[in-house]
Amino acid sequence: MTPPPHRAKARLRQFLGGLRPERVFADSKERWRAVAGAGLGILVTALISRWWIGTGAPQPWLVAPLGASAVLVFTVPASPLAQPWAVVGGNTLSALVGAACAMLIGDPAWAGAAAVAAAIALMFALRCLHPPGGATALLTALGATGFQFALSPMLVNSLLLVMTGMAYNSLTGRRYPHAQRQPAVTPAPNGSRFSAADLDAALAHYNQVLDVSRDDLEALLQHAEAAAYARRFGALRCRDIMSPAPLSVQFGTSLQDAWSMMRERKVKALPVVDRAQRIVGIVTVADFMRHADIGRHDGIGERLRSLVRRSSMSHDDKPDAVGQIMTREVRVASEGRMVSELVPLFSEGGHHHIPIIDAERRLVGIITQSDLVRALHRAT
Repeated sequence: MTPPPHRAKARLRQFLGGLRPERVFADSKERWRAVAGAGLGILVTALISRWWIGTGAPQPWLVAPLGASAVLVFTVPASPLAQPWAVVGGNTLSALVGAACAMLIGDPAWAGAAAVAAAIALMFALRCLHPPGGATALLTALGATGFQFALSPMLVNSLLLVMTGMAYNSLTGRRYPHAQRQPAVTPAPNGSRFSAADLDAALAHYNQVLDVSRDDLEALLQHAEAAAYARRFGALRCRDIMSPAPLSVQFGTSLQDAWSMMRERKVKALPVVDRAQRIVGIVTVADFMRHADIGRHDGIGERLRSLVRRSSMSHDDKPDAVGQIMTREVRVASEGRMVSELVPLFSEGGHHHIPIIDAERRLVGIITQSDLVRALHRAT
């Protein structure tokens, strides 16, 4: 069945869009660093190889595939395909494979195809996958240069390029060799939504060679996750997640009225304000329990009822008003404060409720642990 014209056009646009080259995420400084490094690497390799091998030798003193190796070593030094063993092993072993195929297969077309395929298989097996190795195998198979070609110039060229890359990349702030660490299976680190085991499962499902090391990929994903967290959660301010117009009491509010309000509204804290709605303290369930002598487990219910019950005796020294049991030192936050700054107060400071004030220090809201958890859930 022929697809409708508009679907065919959409598929064509999608296909052509896939041919468009992607943007390279490297600034001009990094580009010039790579350009200068590749040029320097080839120059050092060429000068020493020419002196070492000599211009009169039957073998060339510099080979073309080394240019592709220089692109990897100096442009993407973190790539698994650009590591020293990949460069030296990939180029040298591929040259040996190409020489063997040229010797065993008479037809150059078949020899070249077999050399490239066998070289890739060998590089996979020996963990030295290096794209220029394919060019090396093909060049050796077509040129019928013999096994000597693998040692000189290929091995000599590759070693010199790698040593130059080690020196240049290190001096310009790039780790080379870039160790390909395989971390042990560990639970997800604090703040991360995926673990090393999750990443391994994703890579196994993807089942393709990536031109980035596993540890670098994990670091990139964690940086991206942190950036997303900062974008979603880091921009939130207290006014965005607070419970506005919270229930509050005054200094002289009776304990019975305050306790009834807390039970009816199912809250665990009441800000205590003056007539101008400025915070003077906070009364919590813990304050009631402390004055009911929570240390004694027997009869705690009766002692609590006795505490909040109004007393008719004027000389009774039992506390009667909120101001007598409230906590006077109150941690507050302005409505424009970043929510991310409050996380340590809840997670490490032991706070469960933080009153929110405006520019005139009047109570305008309250943030509880539930409000914070809700905001975190929405952000992640």
